[in-house]
Amino acid sequence: MSVGRWVVAMAVAGAVAGVTGCGPGAGTGTGQKPATVASAGEGLQGMSAAAGPRRSGGACVFVKPDGAQRFGHVGWGFRITGTDRWVYGAVENPSGKLYTPPGGDIGAWHTEGSYKKMLSEMSRDAHYPGKSDHPYSRYRCTNSSRSDVPAARGMIGTVEERGFLVGVDPETGELTSRDCLDATYDVLKAYRTRHLPKAAKLAIPNVWVESLVGWTDDKLRPH
Repeated sequence: MSVGRWVVAMAVAGAVAGVTGCGPGAGTGTGQKPATVASAGEGLQGMSAAAGPRRSGGACVFVKPDGAQRFGHVGWGFRITGTDRWVYGAVENPSGKLYTPPGGDIGAWHTEGSYKKMLSEMSRDAHYPGKSDHPYSRYRCTNSSRSDVPAARGMIGTVEERGFLVGVDPETGELTSRDCLDATYDVLKAYRTRHLPKAAKLAIPNVWVESLVGWTDDKLRPH
């Protein structure tokens, strides 16, 4: 069985148990959070997208390793070129359903702020307060010598309106996905992020995160 079909089979099994999909409530339900508080500016000294030349862009991937029954959940951020402003967000899928039609509530959100604010809000699930057993606890970032902020903003609108899917598309019969990883990849691809590995449909978020070669890799703690 391919990895893609395997993850769908596991997701369906999770649906029976009532816990599936990318989402703040998905996972083992332990509710544990990292105990140590770290500065929201840590982790990107040296090659950081935040500390890099203002003419360059940058991108981040935020990770809930225990989300979605430990398959992982991801969100995204990208730098507004030439500034210390970042646009960041995610598709949270709070219902845990395998399918939500276009225009339905998939927990999509995005906002804008400084690099420090972005790390702080992602570490606290600021846009889904009190609903997440598994806050974003890891983040990986990279500089990008090229960027396309308007295209990335346009893609945000697309991923927020296209619904959510892991499995067979009822419209086409195709085995595919429109999940948190697809949203993250599509936004960062539209941004023209350098060193962005392909995210295949139905890929496992935690596996894809490990393919971010050359990106920083740091813990994200509530701040």
